Parts: sequence; C-alpha cells; structure tokens
Amino acid sequence: MKNLIKRIPVIGPLARSVYRQWLNPPKPFHGSEDYWIARYREGGHSGAGSYNRLAEFKAEVLNDFVASHDIRDVIEFGCGDGHQLTLASYPSYLGFDVSPDAIEGCARRFAGDASKSFMLVRDYTGQTAQLVLSLDVIYHLTEDEVYETYMQTLFGAARDYVVIYSSDKEEAQPQTAHVRHRRFSRWVRANEPDWRQLLHIPNRYPYTGDNDTGSLADFYVYGRGRPA
Repeated sequence: MKNLIKRIPVIGPLARSVYRQWLNPPKPFHGSEDYWIARYREGGHSGAGSYNRLAEFKAEVLNDFVASHDIRDVIEFGCGDGHQLTLASYPSYLGFDVSPDAIEGCARRFAGDASKSFMLVRDYTGQTAQLVLSLDVIYHLTEDEVYETYMQTLFGAARDYVVIYSSDKEEAQPQTAHVRHRRFSRWVRANEPDWRQLLHIPNRYPYTGDNDTGSLADFYVYGRGRPA
C-alpha cells in the first residue's frame, strides 16, 4: 500500500497524511489533566518549548530576572518533565504538576539538589513564593473551570511577582484538542486589581509555522505596583 500511495500523482502527499492517520489515529481527548497525565505516563515530554533554543531563551530571561530582582524562592505551576529547570538558576524552587509520572521523574532527576522539591497540584496547601511561574501552561487549559482555578492559584501563591510565558489571545485551535489560546491579560485586569503588568518581553523566536523553532508565547511580568 505504501508503494501505491507514493505512485499517486498530485494527491500523493494528502494520501500519505491520511494513511499515517489511519495507522496512528488520534487518541480521544478527555480533558487537559487527563491528557498530560497520559502523555507523561506514556513517556512523553513537556514539548518543544522546553528544549533547544526556546528553552535557552526562556532560561536567559528568567535567570536574569531572578538575579536582578534578588529572588529568593520560586514556585512553578506546571513543572512538567523538568528539562527547562535544568537550565535554571533559582536559590529555592518548588514545582507542581498534575502528573504523578512528571513529579516522580523530576524528583529522580534532581535527587541530589536540596534546593529543589516537587509536589502534585492536588497536594498544594497554600505555599507561597516571592516569584511564581507559569511557562507554556495557560494555552493548554482547555476547560474554563480549570483555567479559572489555575489563575486564582497562580496569583494567590505569589508574594511579589508572577511571570507568565504564554500566548495572549482568545482563539480556539480545533485541530489541536489540547490547545486553547486565552487572553489571560484580560482575566488579570478583571480579577487581580492589585497586580499590574510590569514587562512584556516578545519572543526572540516568534512562531513561523514550526513548533520546534518558534513559539506564540511571550513573557509577561506582573508585580504588585512596583517598577521592574
């Protein structure tokens, strides 16, 4: 069948795409939490944004911010597989995730580093930090209730700063069930009046059609009325 498809003129690429989907049909989507739990359980990783030049760009911005603002402790909601964290320089770090496999993997990866610890989101009990991070998470929260809870937790856990790395537009992406872009800045203005945006840092590698080399996400830094 493969040889037959290759010989079909004009529709060959489309036919090959259909054939690949027939061999590997998309799995049913049962919600954002189930998606990421299953993804890590099956050996998946945090995505292209946590690797290569995109990860290096994120680390450069975050490490500079931590150093220049004398940040002593950091919480991240959505630590994933921990690869992005390997590039980080944080005095104290607590990472949360919905996936038990992601948390176990991070605990193993950083077992010799006492400055880092990890917990499941369901075990969050109100811990706070000077800086709270959300990196490549918000546009994966497809359900409104999950999104609302996440945003409330994100800002509730921060004492001084919140750094969000995400797209900031209201747009569904039907072809990708686990992606839903949101204009989170509107949510912040409506629900967190004590916080204001201090910085917007555009992505050094904007999206041009390839998720491996570019991203729709920018950095947005929020603070409690302080200059950056």
